[in-house]
Amino acid sequence: MLELKDYLNAGETTISNLLLTHYHQLGLSNQEFLLYLQLLHHQQSGSDFPDLFEISQRIGVPNEEIYGILEGLLGKQMIRLVTTQNHQGKMVDAYDLTPIYDRLSHYLMSLVKQSDQQKKETGIQELFELFEKEFGRPLSPIEMETINMWIQEDKYDLEIIRLGLREAVLNQAYSLKYIDRILLGWERKNLRTKDQILTEQRRRKKSISDKISPQEEELPQVPLYNWVDQGKES
Repeated sequence: MLELKDYLNAGETTISNLLLTHYHQLGLSNQEFLLYLQLLHHQQSGSDFPDLFEISQRIGVPNEEIYGILEGLLGKQMIRLVTTQNHQGKMVDAYDLTPIYDRLSHYLMSLVKQSDQQKKETGIQELFELFEKEFGRPLSPIEMETINMWIQEDKYDLEIIRLGLREAVLNQAYSLKYIDRILLGWERKNLRTKDQILTEQRRRKKSISDKISPQEEELPQVPLYNWVDQGKES
């Protein structure tokens, strides 16, 4: 029976969990991925160009089939066959196993973009619903096109448009033209984020408050004179 030290001495093969999770989505069959793992095992053990016959016997695949599986990995650009110079200066063949990570990176980026697009589409729909709620009526096709232009052409952030809508509602101006002037004004002031706009609104509110507040003037001191007692003395 093998002891723990025997397992430890056998070493281990290290692979990213992301690759284990998504290899099927990359287009790899189970056999192709198993062959990739065997190549990775040999590479991490110091052999960059292992004997395929040995691998075929290890995984129970006929020798003639192993070459077809290898062609699949090469054709799908998961690995590359390269020629390198060894320590003795001789040119030797080797398997480059890194291209699969480029494919994995592109796949994961596509998932992120897809998720971002779905969130954006949901956010746009919620924005339309918010406008209709505040206006108390459905948006017209022209109004929906105007809002779309703010998003697609003017590149206004959805949160900025919401702030513009809130500003218009507070001023009881239920008009996209009014909101457009608000957005354009913020753009001219280079206010690009929600925090910048809220800070500017607080500053403007304070400035207006300071102007309309009566200024306290220091009154001159008036001496108190007892006119009643003065009259008695007379």
